Amino acid sequence: MALTQIIPAGAVTIPPEIIDWLQLKPGNSINIAISPDGKVYLEPAPKPAQIDVRTLSGCLYNPERQPVSLAEMERAIAEGAGESMSKA
Repeated sequence: MALTQIIPAGAVTIPPEIIDWLQLKPGNSINIAISPDGKVYLEPAPKPAQIDVRTLSGCLYNPERQPVSLAEMERAIAEGAGESMSKA
């Protein structure tokens, strides 16, 4: 067990052995949870997914696809809304 103090601003310094155990680096986030019996748990927050922008290439623009009119968009939205309403 490690001992630390709360400073007047409310900050807590995490002892180095816990930082090492959790493999935390400066800038990492941590999740803090309190169990029903009052124990506090720390765990590294999941890292955001890294997306290679190149995998998104062409997902919005396709030169071979003809543009649709506003009326066609509205009809498709209405049909989609009708389908989702019938499933409810």
